[in-house]
Amino acid sequence: MKEQENNQYIPNEFITKYLDYLKYERKLSNNTILSYQNDLKSFDKYFKSQITKINSKDIEEYLNSLNNLNARSISHHITVINSFYSFLLSETNSIIKNPCDNIIIPKQPKKLPNYLSEEEVDSLLNINLFTPYDHRNKAMFELLYATGLRVSELCNLKVTDIDFDACFLRVLGKGKKERIVPIADTALRYLKSYIQNYRNIILKDKTSEYLFISNSLTNISRQGFFKILKKECKRAGITKEVSPHVLRHSFATHLLKHGADLRIIQELLGHEDISTTQIYAHLINEKKKSDYEYHPRSKIKE
Repeated sequence: MKEQENNQYIPNEFITKYLDYLKYERKLSNNTILSYQNDLKSFDKYFKSQITKINSKDIEEYLNSLNNLNARSISHHITVINSFYSFLLSETNSIIKNPCDNIIIPKQPKKLPNYLSEEEVDSLLNINLFTPYDHRNKAMFELLYATGLRVSELCNLKVTDIDFDACFLRVLGKGKKERIVPIADTALRYLKSYIQNYRNIILKDKTSEYLFISNSLTNISRQGFFKILKKECKRAGITKEVSPHVLRHSFATHLLKHGADLRIIQELLGHEDISTTQIYAHLINEKKKSDYEYHPRSKIKE
């Protein structure tokens, strides 16, 4: 295959067509296209640009050469290569069969979500309330833990989305699907206090329809929320890696631990498929298994 003097990769012509298809027809993000390009670059180099002349055994040989990668990365390679050949099969006359048809994607170990213990959540929510921003942060964290919202949903909440009388929240989730989520009394109390006493102080003489206001007087951003979360975790002495999604995982895990029905948790989280929610049941079972090891006869004695 050809390479420029500076070793910059020149894609095979079919790869170029495929990447253009992803960009202009599928309208995938630049990051996704770049990840596809990187996998295809490795694939193309391995076969020295003869990628239209290979079969299933060749692909298996290539996948075996990736033994330094984990199952997730190898699965990504297979997905990309399969999609590429599906494109060639339907859009060009370069192949007559997809060589990936009999390739099996390796089973990936389930990655259990990280979550905070109830004690860690208590420490995180124990914010000293001195400034209007402290009251905003307290209301945000209480609401996120009480409802299991995605951080993007939290950032886009409007004041009118809250029904204080009925004690629920109207949320616009993925795919613009609306769901109704109840709000616990504690979160509702701090929300009321923030809105009535501190939100206008943060806004100064401005107006906004959004619930949580940033220092720049716009709605709080995902990045802004993450910075606040990191600061409050440090203050609370929480050393584990905590993302905004960890509070969502904590909400679901603690509900399940205290006996909530999995279907109800699915509705609250806005999951379309119950299998997405079942990961929390798996997490609880793993914890039970781990705790059982403390039983005096849980292990065979030598």
